[in-house]
Amino acid sequence: MNASRYVPFAGRLLIGLPFAMSGLSKLAAIGPTTEMIRAAGLPLPTLALGLAVIVELGGGLLLVAGFRARIVATALALFSLATAVSFHSNFADQNQMIHFLKNVMMTGGLLQIVAFGAGALSMDNRSARGGAQEAS
Repeated sequence: MNASRYVPFAGRLLIGLPFAMSGLSKLAAIGPTTEMIRAAGLPLPTLALGLAVIVELGGGLLLVAGFRARIVATALALFSLATAVSFHSNFADQNQMIHFLKNVMMTGGLLQIVAFGAGALSMDNRSARGGAQEAS
């Protein structure tokens, strides 16, 4: 068994599923989530909610599948940094600092996918022969 075939998939799964779950939770709480976005001072909270759901749910599922993984990981990394700055930058609150750092760490993991691709078990590499990765 070649672990290097499975580890990238495990990494994509462990990063992508929480994004997808977060997107679903926003759909389950549209009103409160919109108000949280409004309270953060972001413009067009309803549009921001829609974009967040698309990025988190869609991006999370695409990342797990390994479809256009480098592009999706880039979008999720930028989203994570924007979320950290917009919602978790009150460093006087230790909980917010922890969430800020969590978003920074997620960005680091996503940048690994940007750098190295989706791995062998992915839609990006479904036609690759012998485990070689295609550029995505």
